[in-house]
Amino acid sequence: MVISFIMAVMETLLLHVSTTGALLAALLALLVIYLFFFASKSPGEDKEPPGPKPLPLLGNLHLLDLKQLHVSLLNLSKKYGSVFKVHLGPKKVVVLTGFKAVKQALVNQAEEFGERDITAVFRDINEGHGIAFANGDGWKEMRRFTLSTLRDFGMGRKLSEEKITEETQYLREVFEAFQGNPFNTAQLVNYAVSNIISAIVYGKRFEYDDPKFQEMVNVANLNMQMLGSAVIQIYNMFPALGPWLKTWTLLMKNIDSNRTLMQGLVNRLRETLNPSDCRGLVDAFLIHKQSIDESGEGDSHFHDRNLIMTVANLFAAGTDTTGTTLRWALLLMAKYPHIQDRVHEEIDRVLAGREPITEDRKNLPYTDAVIHETQRLANIVPLNLPHMTSRDVHFNGYVIKKGTCVLPLLTSVLRDENEWETPNTFNPAHFLDEKGQMKKREAFMPFSAGRRMCLGEGLARMELFLFFTSLLQHFRFTPPPGVSEDELDLTPVVGLVLNPSPHKLCAVSRAEQNTTTQQ
Repeated sequence: MVISFIMAVMETLLLHVSTTGALLAALLALLVIYLFFFASKSPGEDKEPPGPKPLPLLGNLHLLDLKQLHVSLLNLSKKYGSVFKVHLGPKKVVVLTGFKAVKQALVNQAEEFGERDITAVFRDINEGHGIAFANGDGWKEMRRFTLSTLRDFGMGRKLSEEKITEETQYLREVFEAFQGNPFNTAQLVNYAVSNIISAIVYGKRFEYDDPKFQEMVNVANLNMQMLGSAVIQIYNMFPALGPWLKTWTLLMKNIDSNRTLMQGLVNRLRETLNPSDCRGLVDAFLIHKQSIDESGEGDSHFHDRNLIMTVANLFAAGTDTTGTTLRWALLLMAKYPHIQDRVHEEIDRVLAGREPITEDRKNLPYTDAVIHETQRLANIVPLNLPHMTSRDVHFNGYVIKKGTCVLPLLTSVLRDENEWETPNTFNPAHFLDEKGQMKKREAFMPFSAGRRMCLGEGLARMELFLFFTSLLQHFRFTPPPGVSEDELDLTPVVGLVLNPSPHKLCAVSRAEQNTTTQQ
């Protein structure tokens, strides 16, 4: 309304001025009117969070390192506080930093901050389907169905434990084949973790040397790196640039390739579908879809596009994050051998040679603390996924308008100096009480929190415990010959997920090591 009034005044003035001086006077009058309207607001009315002044079109890009955006935003928070705004190109984003602000938003005001902000690249990929980058009734129904089905297939319970225990044996065999020589853990760990999701989704695991399986996992991992790249962040700000960006073109090609592979797997399951023998989540989806079609209920969210996107979301969330965390854990064991010694001692004492089970977690507090501390320090999703306000929100003295993108910065929670004694140091004592038992820490939020927290948390926790404990039971992880612990680099490779820098480790068989020691 104010802008319309000003435009009307401008048109009137321009029609009635004929000299440069008169034109300047008219523009001055407009400026006074503009300032009058915006300065006449009541104190505190529509008070937005503070932030750096944006440049036209570019916003605050001149202040940001897109290769380490989480670091740039943390630095800005030191000047502007725990709630501030920043412009990523023309888009305004509100950033929340520190445990108190993030908890207040995601937990205490979960409904208001519970929508997903869907950036251009995820709009291209998901098209509003699936569970990670969707909103509304479709998202609610897919999330409800997925959670229910995952529970039916034992997510976080005995059935999942059996699948994970079986997969640890396959992974150990591959590690043993290197006979203590250096190798890159990345692909093998990702194959193992991906097989857990495969077993739950498709009802089967894949051999590590299956070329289609390798392609599916490797391309998915490459996509996660590209999704967090500076190029794709620029695309999100200026989508019209897409056809001229090689990274975006390759990403779209990869997405189509993986979608074709997944569709092929779904089609084969559809051809052999037996409603009385549900093999996995895909079968459950197809059976439910079949019943809806037969009942003639009309429009439904149960269609192939939603199925493929839901499966893709589960693989992305359940493979890359868990696999990356496990790789960080093995790297940290090689980096800090004295901590690895304590883990070995506890595992040997408690398990006495038998296979670990989930119930052992409570009797292995130091091992559990090491896993938790790995998740905290590795900080693998530092930016979190973007949220969006569902309505106008009054938050910490500010007003955040409906539809605003909000970044609850997880790195600021996991390394909050007010919550952690040594926030930038690998210190399992963060999770141990004075008696050496596990203690809960509210600021431990690697899975985020609230309505959008990771729905696979239970499965991921079980995987990390069983894989890590089993591997540490059988191997000692060391740097390659000629490389010292100090030379192992903890600098992450930035993507949507923070991966360890490329490296090799030696997995030395503890059984052989003990035999050699005894001789």
